[in-house]
Amino acid sequence: MTTEPGIRIRTAGEADLDAVMALEQAAFPASAWERATMRAEIASEWGRYIIAVDGEGAALGYAGLRAVGVEGDVQTIAVAEAARGRGIGRALLAELLAEAERRGVRELFLEVRADNAAARALYESVGFREIGVRPRYYQPEDVDAVVMKRDA
Repeated sequence: MTTEPGIRIRTAGEADLDAVMALEQAAFPASAWERATMRAEIASEWGRYIIAVDGEGAALGYAGLRAVGVEGDVQTIAVAEAARGRGIGRALLAELLAEAERRGVRELFLEVRADNAAARALYESVGFREIGVRPRYYQPEDVDAVVMKRDA
């Protein structure tokens, strides 16, 4: 899948772990996943992680899906600050939605920070709707998570 010229989205693998962790730590400095957790997620048979790279191979963003049976979760989406506003997040999400469809997912869920209006608007634009709130979900920042759902 491509976005703008020179940007490519492909499946992430073990060789991408350093780049994914750099993006993770930059996007979520206080609540970044542990390296071992990310490694396990990338390798999981239940998931698919993807990475957006530029023409030189530099990582611009990544995203992950976990799908078990007819239910799935958008685990994470992160785009490098310098690459935001170029449609990379939307392209990553589109690929996760396509992967969910290929896997037969009928209900897709996600959690998003209550204070992330841009992400919430992106998710709403592709059919996610708010179904609840998890108080103080994001720690140590004490930020609520908005739970969203999209039916296939």
